[in-house]
Amino acid sequence: MGGRKVEKIKENSFVKKVGFNRIVLFFVMILMYAFFCVATGGSFWGFSRILNLLNYAYFLGFLSLGVTFVIATGGIDFSIGPVMFCCALISGYCLTSYGIPMPVCLIISILVGIVFGVFNGYLVAYWSVPPFIVSMASMNIARGVASVFTKTQSVSWPQSSAEAGWYRNFIKIGNIPVGLFIFLLMAVICAMILNNTKMGRYILSLGSNKEAVRLSGVNVKKWEMLAYVICGLLVGIAAIFFVSAYTTVQPGYGDQYNNEAIAGCVMGGTSMAGGLASISGTVIGVFIIALLQEGILALGFTKDYQLIITGIIVIVAVYCDVIARRRKN
Repeated sequence: MGGRKVEKIKENSFVKKVGFNRIVLFFVMILMYAFFCVATGGSFWGFSRILNLLNYAYFLGFLSLGVTFVIATGGIDFSIGPVMFCCALISGYCLTSYGIPMPVCLIISILVGIVFGVFNGYLVAYWSVPPFIVSMASMNIARGVASVFTKTQSVSWPQSSAEAGWYRNFIKIGNIPVGLFIFLLMAVICAMILNNTKMGRYILSLGSNKEAVRLSGVNVKKWEMLAYVICGLLVGIAAIFFVSAYTTVQPGYGDQYNNEAIAGCVMGGTSMAGGLASISGTVIGVFIIALLQEGILALGFTKDYQLIITGIIVIVAVYCDVIARRRKN
């Protein structure tokens, strides 16, 4: 009886247009926020708490958007967190130690991300190295390069009051969450690329049936590599938003953000098997992960609890995707 009601809801024209999964995720997010407000005695309520939540969501969101393209091809990238830190450390060290102007350093951050994207994509697409192996290697290379370049020193980007502190306006100006508008604009661009362009169609097709796409005459290596390059570009941007929020970066970190970014992506409806991706779902998934992070800290627990819950979320999301695919087949 309950199953029939759910199916009837799914057949609703509005639900079909928006997506049943996205609607469920949105209500889950609202319920989570209400729960944390009640559980903390109302202290979780407030605009300042939302701004803190958004600071975390920005860089994590760009990571998730990037890895969405990779997972859509049927690949995976576990190097995004360390690569983000590598981008932030190299560009920050250029700023603080060599006196390179801020605009150039921001470009350097993006270029470093693209270089790693090209490296990963070329090995996966042209050398047929398994994505898992490539991402593990890239993760270690990113850590090593960042440590060698900065001589294992942490890097502190300028504060808002400093002359070069204008870059922090990417996050907010006063109480205006500028970063939210930039992130949502980028999400719209990514959605348009994935759903309304030849590039997006080929990327999704690679995840569905790579061999069939190859036999149809499409240069599958080119488009598969491009998915990793896009991911690298977005990781470089994520690094800018990370330092805009937190300013200080240390070598050897970043791994913890891999699972969170992938969790936001998979929770939003992107299939780990490839061929199916939802940018809007990824956006909601990222906000849920950021809300979970902020809520757990507000309750007085350590981040370790969030890592446990995030791991469970990934398992449940992948299991649901497997069940859904079995039903279709």
